[in-house]
Amino acid sequence: MDNEERYCSMCGRPESLTGKLMRLPMNILLCPDCMDKTSDMVESQMGNMNGAGAIDWNKVMSMYSNGKANPDIINQEMQKGKEEEEKSKQDLKSNKGGKPEDDKKDKKEEKPKVNFISFADLPFDLGLGGKQRVKKREKKEYKPLLELKDIPAPHKIKEMLDEYVIGQEHAKKVMSVAVYNHYKRVATYSMDTIEIEKSNMLMLGPTGCGKTYLVRTLARILKVPLAVTDATSLTEAGYIGDDIESVLSKLLAAADNDVDKAEQGIVYIDEIDKIAKKASTNSRDVSGESVQQGLLKLLEGADIEVPVGASSKNAMVPTTSMNTRNILFICGGAFPGIEEIIKQRLNKTGGIGFQAEVKLPEDKERTILKEVETEDIRKFGMIPEFVGRLPMVFALEGLDEKMMVRILKEPKNAILKQYQKLLELDEVKLEFTEDALELIAKKALKKETGARALRSILDEYMVDIMYEIPKDSNIGTVTITKEYLEGTGGPKIEMRTS
Repeated sequence: MDNEERYCSMCGRPESLTGKLMRLPMNILLCPDCMDKTSDMVESQMGNMNGAGAIDWNKVMSMYSNGKANPDIINQEMQKGKEEEEKSKQDLKSNKGGKPEDDKKDKKEEKPKVNFISFADLPFDLGLGGKQRVKKREKKEYKPLLELKDIPAPHKIKEMLDEYVIGQEHAKKVMSVAVYNHYKRVATYSMDTIEIEKSNMLMLGPTGCGKTYLVRTLARILKVPLAVTDATSLTEAGYIGDDIESVLSKLLAAADNDVDKAEQGIVYIDEIDKIAKKASTNSRDVSGESVQQGLLKLLEGADIEVPVGASSKNAMVPTTSMNTRNILFICGGAFPGIEEIIKQRLNKTGGIGFQAEVKLPEDKERTILKEVETEDIRKFGMIPEFVGRLPMVFALEGLDEKMMVRILKEPKNAILKQYQKLLELDEVKLEFTEDALELIAKKALKKETGARALRSILDEYMVDIMYEIPKDSNIGTVTITKEYLEGTGGPKIEMRTS
């Protein structure tokens, strides 16, 4: 207990009487008086060395055992040290029979005795910290996280994604094929003379179109460790934010600190467009191009020293080695403004006259990201080496009104189904008219935050419903109408017949 009285290991007096006790290695507690005696004994040993040899630390440590002092040995060593000191003084006087001037000359010629203590020679750990030494993992037989027969075929993966994600057919197809090929590569590990490269991916799409949700669903389907991180917090060598290696720290935590399992997981780096190279900067770009360069070795595949349970490496944090050869990296970002870069490239061959602009159709505007090429991403500010390590580049299309309505009601965990389940627990059936769903979708599109706006709009309208329904146990069905959402009417309420 923290309130228990502590006692000196040498004299046995309590801390309340002696003052603050000093804790030494091997759980030894010494009061200030006993600490002085011990230091005097060590100094006497150092004085007898005459600049040569080393302190007999085993003798020093023999004075203490199991956290208790042996006063007899301590007093014996101190007395021995005093006797040797007196003897040396007498010998010095007997050897000096000359004049006082000679005595002064001898004192001048006498060299100072300097002794050095090597902390590495101490038979105990001083607890001063320092870099943790990581034990090398024992070599054992490689075991893939997914056996070849257990990897779902691309069409199976897409079918499972269809249950949770509405639309984005092209993106789901590309991801299904890339993940299938990647885990085939991991399962076989060695492909004889042909080595298959990683299928790292780069996703582009407006906010709220389902980038992060796609990756989360994919990891849930495959049952592999997933780490979702944000590129905005990354800086070179952890200047302000997190180290680049913290990306792998999160994956290791997701795999319950199982390195072998983490080395076959998925890392999703969101907001990757935020580390684009700054167009005009005279200072070091520690959160832009430098981060891209730091991520190169992770994407390619290398042995990385990863801090365990921390976001940055330092002397007090243990580290372990991880190989990123079989880790699938998926990067995603909204890339705002890249549409203009794509338009400029597409319009190079179009238009008549100087500075002519060609207005794209409205449906083409919504899907213009599908026309993206590596050249456009480079112009946006991503360095060629970074883009080259993300071979699978694809775009997600923006959401329209029909897709918003489908997102409301079709997925397995659709927002409407969540509310219906909540009211079902109160034995009330919740329904929505088609007009009401279309109005919610229109309002969400105006917010320009994608599918995230649907939840905020529904929460706003459902507060009163969720508050009033539990008051009356006779309510059986509640239907949300367009009039209720517009504020010109109320919801249709039907009572229970029995």
